[in-house]
Amino acid sequence: MENIRYPIGKFTFDVDITPEKRGACIQDIGGLPAKLRSAVAGLSDQQLDTPYRDGGWTVRQLTHHIADSHMNAFIRWKLALTETGPTIKPYDQDEWVTTGDVTGMDVEPSLALVDGLHARWVRLLASLSPSDFQRIFNHPESGVVTLERQLQLYAWHGRHHVAHILSLRERKDWK
Repeated sequence: MENIRYPIGKFTFDVDITPEKRGACIQDIGGLPAKLRSAVAGLSDQQLDTPYRDGGWTVRQLTHHIADSHMNAFIRWKLALTETGPTIKPYDQDEWVTTGDVTGMDVEPSLALVDGLHARWVRLLASLSPSDFQRIFNHPESGVVTLERQLQLYAWHGRHHVAHILSLRERKDWK
């Protein structure tokens, strides 16, 4: 079950960041739109509505969740870069995947959103200095968070959810 829930392993923060590791994270974020599109390509509505694990979200929910989560993350980056230690607003991701813009909704709008969002995000990331990654925001549930941690988390987050979809496709033998 742990391999199905965390197919690439749980997130771990690498405190020994190097410019090369940071660049690899930025590449992961930049490559997510194409990988997500490929992961859901050709899936039927029935397949999109299949949970990746018992009790887990469906492929459709995962796809829309990535767009929602990454939009929130991008806004948090902008706040941290333009304000001093802003407090961000958390959201209930389990509730967000049940709203009317997710249930039964075609995944294409979220795929298009991820395309545009990640183009902007990668452009922003490439413009930052090493010290910018030390900027922070306050998360009411998690405490102080650096942009360095967020970079690594969202590079992992995209790979994590794409792996959910790809491992489901493999287990179900969906070509």
